[in-house]
Amino acid sequence: MSQDAAPPSRPPLRRLPDEGSLAGVCAGIAEHLDVEVMYVQAAIMVLTAFGGLGIAIYALGWALLPAVHTQPASAWPPDSLRDRDGAVRQVAGIALLAIAGLLALRQLGFWFGDELVWPLVLASVGLALIWRQADATAAWTPAELRRPLHGVRDRMRGERGADGRRTALGVALVLLAAYVLLSSTGALQAVGNAIGGIVVLAGAAALVFGPWLARMARSLTEERAERIRSQERAEVAAHLHDSVLQTLALIQKRAEDPREVASLARIQERELRNWLTDRPAKPAGESLATALEEVAGEVERLHGVPVEVVTVGDCPLDERLVALVAAAREALANAAKFAGSAKVDLYAEVTDARVEAFVRDRGVGFDPAAIPADRRGVRESILGRMERHGGRAAIHAAPGAGTEVELVVERPAEELTA
Repeated sequence: MSQDAAPPSRPPLRRLPDEGSLAGVCAGIAEHLDVEVMYVQAAIMVLTAFGGLGIAIYALGWALLPAVHTQPASAWPPDSLRDRDGAVRQVAGIALLAIAGLLALRQLGFWFGDELVWPLVLASVGLALIWRQADATAAWTPAELRRPLHGVRDRMRGERGADGRRTALGVALVLLAAYVLLSSTGALQAVGNAIGGIVVLAGAAALVFGPWLARMARSLTEERAERIRSQERAEVAAHLHDSVLQTLALIQKRAEDPREVASLARIQERELRNWLTDRPAKPAGESLATALEEVAGEVERLHGVPVEVVTVGDCPLDERLVALVAAAREALANAAKFAGSAKVDLYAEVTDARVEAFVRDRGVGFDPAAIPADRRGVRESILGRMERHGGRAAIHAAPGAGTEVELVVERPAEELTA
């Protein structure tokens, strides 16, 4: 006895993201109904014309239907592209739900008028784009500030081009919203007249005050450039004092030992080459405690004076802490050379608010006010270096009472929350 074959079961209702252009809702409905996807898309578009019902149906399908991938995992895009695609889909879904909600309110009568609501929607989207890119975009460099038009052009190209285009789109949406609102309220003509008057007044003011403002801007730019050059000269002088001049002094002291002189010369040559080629002396990610141990061992090896190091807490190195380590090294070298103490102590403490380092010796001491003007060891390599990098240094010393050098760097709030 023959039995008729059971009709094929209909596929379950689901989303097919790999088959659709947005979320795969239409593709999933078409598979379930066994029709072409274009018919479902046309139906959604027709329903959208009736109070936004099509958008509401699509948004609900996006939110409620399970997503099923029809392509193997090997065919998926890289993680970065998937993350970006997921973010785009999420934003698009939220936008669809918001539009559906607005259309529903419009149909129910809870409405302030198309001439007010839709410009506000456009302006909100534009401001969201602008604020988001303002947080994500890197700060302008001095070169970009000097030539803003070139800076805008460069930011619209390359890797940052997408960020620049999104910002431009946000600005365009805000301007479009303002235009639509003013046009619908009949205030565009009045605003145009007001803008014309402002342009005339601004042009007159530019003709009157332009030369003076240009001279002031040029003076400020020159002053800033001179300040930067002065800081760079001070950094170069401090580095040469800490490295080359101190090595030359050691070579003079140990001139009777050719092997030691040659070793010092090779070490200094290597360090100077690294510095001239802008290669960092410390590896990226090194901790403060490790860097202090290294400079203490270096001073102890070069000058033959024991250095005892105690650190409480630790943190990664940054530009300011590299300056603190360099200043601590100079203080250790000065104590080893001039204090006449049997040992030198280095104590460092890292807290949530600041990083502190103290270099102490119980040697002959000195009067800080009596330092000659041409001596840069304390004035530039310690005090000046800490000041240039946003820290501070203090020297507590007196003849016969030993010396303590205090180095402090405050830790910003964003560093603690990173």
